[in-house]
Amino acid sequence: MKTKYFLDTIKMIAYRAETAMANIIRKTMPRQDDARSLLRSLYNTDADILPDGEKQELVVRLHQPANRCSADTIANLCQELNATCTKFPGTDLKLVYKMVS
Repeated sequence: MKTKYFLDTIKMIAYRAETAMANIIRKTMPRQDDARSLLRSLYNTDADILPDGEKQELVVRLHQPANRCSADTIANLCQELNATCTKFPGTDLKLVYKMVS
């Protein structure tokens, strides 16, 4: 029974995080109903994860989507996430999100 509660808690945290990101990207999307769909496609996109010990950063490089509007929306999300100065758990590395072509 404890395992079920633990998994339900993880699912709830993930849903709330996704909702927060959807609210951010809806501000710049022409069709706001597509926010969660865009996030799902982002989750399935290849990314490079590069630790930079000198700068104390963990750089997450996201590859550009084919659609220019989606690329602009994701770039805005990256800016918003970078503004939080979030540290990767268990390290002193600040998460930095970037778009690459």
